[in-house]
Amino acid sequence: MKVNQAEIVMSAVSKAQYPEDRLSEIALSGRSNVGKSSFINKMIQRKNLARTSSKPGKTQTLNFYLINESFYFVDVPGYGYAKVSKREREAWGRMMEEYFTTREPLKAAVLLIDMRHPPTEDDLIMYDFLKYYDLPVIVVATKMDKIAKPKRQKHLKVIEDDLELEPEDVVIPFSAETGEGKDQVWGKIKGFL
Repeated sequence: MKVNQAEIVMSAVSKAQYPEDRLSEIALSGRSNVGKSSFINKMIQRKNLARTSSKPGKTQTLNFYLINESFYFVDVPGYGYAKVSKREREAWGRMMEEYFTTREPLKAAVLLIDMRHPPTEDDLIMYDFLKYYDLPVIVVATKMDKIAKPKRQKHLKVIEDDLELEPEDVVIPFSAETGEGKDQVWGKIKGFL
């Protein structure tokens, strides 16, 4: 997909603040420091629209990125970051649950998982949560460029097996450095819009 226009249009913490234009939405979820901002920037071919940070846990709101004036990427707070108070984590959990369970324009979720490691307990919980609410899931295995080519299939199999991936879902290896996997991810996303 050629992205001609991309902008962050709002940050929200409750449904009263969500966009009202009813455009389709693709949620972007993953643990803190998995590379969501780098993923967004590579997908839209912009360097710094989504701010990357060496400090995990920076995203604390639902950030709505309008793409080509036709749909939204919705960046949700990363999970699994320990240096956030329990109260803040609970508030994020409520905010995310409200979004995922009530948002009609939400068409699918991209679940980003670091390909270098087996899915975390939080990754497994998030996948099960999304499936419980019947959301299609595109699993994107990030940081592919950091794994030697002969070992990539083994790492993908671990992700598929640990998640107990449902037949309708896929795992797509992705590199924000090289752009590998970008066209495959766009292909899946376009199928949900």
